[in-house]
Amino acid sequence: MNNFKNSKMNVDALFLGPKSENAVFFKEMMEYSITEHMHWRSGYHPEDPDLISTVDRYAPEYRDTLYRTEGILNQLSSKLKTTSVPWFSPRYMGHMNADTLMISNLAYVMAMMYNPNNCAQESSPTTTVLEVEAGLDLCAMFGYDVQQAWGHITSGGTVANYEGLWVARNIKTLPLAVVQHPEAQHLLNGKSAKELLNLPVSKILDLIDELKKRHIFEEVRDLTCRGVGIEQGKLGKLLVPQSKHYSWMKAMDILGLGQQNIVQLPVDESYRTDVQKMRETVFSLIERGEPILAVVAVVGTTETGSIDNIKEVIKLREECEQRFGVSFYVHIDAAYAGYACAMFRDENNQFIDYDALIKRYHSEGIFPKEIVWPKPEVYESFKALNQADSITVDPHKVGFIPYSAGAICMKDKRIVDLISYHAAYVFEEVQEKQRKTDKVQNVLLGSSIMEGSKSGATAAAVWAAHRLVPLNLLGYGKVIAAGVTTAHWIIQEINQCEPFIIGDRQFSIAAMPAPDFHMVNFMFRESGNTSLEKQNQLNKRLYELCSYASGRTYSNDFLTSSTSLTHEEYGDTPLKLCRDAHFSDEEWQKVRSVYVLRAAIMTHCLRDKGHFDNYWAELKNIFADKLQQLVDEENKLNHSNYKISV
Repeated sequence: MNNFKNSKMNVDALFLGPKSENAVFFKEMMEYSITEHMHWRSGYHPEDPDLISTVDRYAPEYRDTLYRTEGILNQLSSKLKTTSVPWFSPRYMGHMNADTLMISNLAYVMAMMYNPNNCAQESSPTTTVLEVEAGLDLCAMFGYDVQQAWGHITSGGTVANYEGLWVARNIKTLPLAVVQHPEAQHLLNGKSAKELLNLPVSKILDLIDELKKRHIFEEVRDLTCRGVGIEQGKLGKLLVPQSKHYSWMKAMDILGLGQQNIVQLPVDESYRTDVQKMRETVFSLIERGEPILAVVAVVGTTETGSIDNIKEVIKLREECEQRFGVSFYVHIDAAYAGYACAMFRDENNQFIDYDALIKRYHSEGIFPKEIVWPKPEVYESFKALNQADSITVDPHKVGFIPYSAGAICMKDKRIVDLISYHAAYVFEEVQEKQRKTDKVQNVLLGSSIMEGSKSGATAAAVWAAHRLVPLNLLGYGKVIAAGVTTAHWIIQEINQCEPFIIGDRQFSIAAMPAPDFHMVNFMFRESGNTSLEKQNQLNKRLYELCSYASGRTYSNDFLTSSTSLTHEEYGDTPLKLCRDAHFSDEEWQKVRSVYVLRAAIMTHCLRDKGHFDNYWAELKNIFADKLQQLVDEENKLNHSNYKISV
């Protein structure tokens, strides 16, 4: 498990740096990684003869092949340097991307050369073990009991969400299968169809144990949806917030559950799921006798960084079980902000009381004194994560690990039996051997997850990061807090920024209220403009000037991303933002969309106030230049149109 007591970690020593400040060390370690692999090759049965002689290596066609290899790599390097996005620089503030940890890059390269396939342990005897260990690291961070939990690496949050819904679907149909089996139906005697579709997850998992004792689990499992399919709409509704990621639409399609069975939950003025409306929706479905397959909550929405009230979701499920005998699966999509859970844990992996946490943040220098994060309700949401049935988290986002590295954690590893494609007793034998030897073993990883062949190098990258950067407030807490701090400072500076005067035109800049995490949404507004459509066009053009769309990104002096807060996704929640920007309600009703610039502030480089102040001064100059460019374009266009009309 993770080394939770690394109190002397230096954040700047974790990354190559925006100016490759750690280049000497990085090159040494990269050379070490490659050299070790070459020694490994040459040391394997040294008595074997060389198969390529010196004469062979100097043959014209041999040298020509090497020269062509070099030429192709030169072409690739040129393409990458010309068009790639410089995530590493604090000048990039857009998507959930930043510099990646040196140790993860090095571990990835080191493991990649061995080309392990984590589908089965016989093709990845080292990295399969590392993947299971890394998964348990994440389970521990979320507060799961690692003796009972299960977690593994995926290619990203989308696949992790698929797997969470896959599990929810299969769990929901197990009771239906039990009553179809003559030797098992007595276990649920007297249960109505409604009751069968509303059993708590824990009781369904207990059924698995009973079926195994009777040696009929595989037979019953074949009668679940995985064997006989499922009638459309039989399992009820999937409740997801309007702020949902598109992966949930795809998941309902892929798993045959139907997108029409998605119920979207409205969001409140903080862009979180509206708790009261969620309750009303759930109670309405119960009243109509409609089953609820699962409720999804989001920890870090991709557009506003909002964190749903997880505590209220768990409380609602408990209330439904007690009052109505109705239960449902709870999945948390924490792809973006999941790693922030480390910020609440001490060196012994204990969740820290709120007041003590804030004191430690300030005494340890993790946050400056003037910043108090998180909001109490956000704190309670992270604290309640250990009550969810499964959680998606992306190491390649706030874990600062290279692509592609998603993950899913499940509270109870018995769930694996419902989705695995091997006999349940085989998995149990592996787990028992693991318990006796105190070593992580799982030779059947590929048959227990949604994916098949998968990179062992990714697992090595995640595992190595967790060993160097503890999943607590002194490890990842320090790294993530740097971005949260910078986000707070940026919002503060934006909201007190003087207007930009460009010729006879004046532009102001405003940020949305302090976010739950470190996603900053902001927009420019021209004084005197009353058209929301023109406002959106202004910010869309500024985005184009500050993105890959402007041409060679490497030459751009500031890069960001953008999004539209639409009525379709958020209802009338963005109306408040429109009013704050002095647009009428009529304008909102006409356009029903607000275009904003979006920046996930993940950089660790600006946590020093002096560095930040210099950066902000430069950024204001850049904004002025971009606005000048926009005005010049409009003037040129207006002049051309005038000449044509004349």
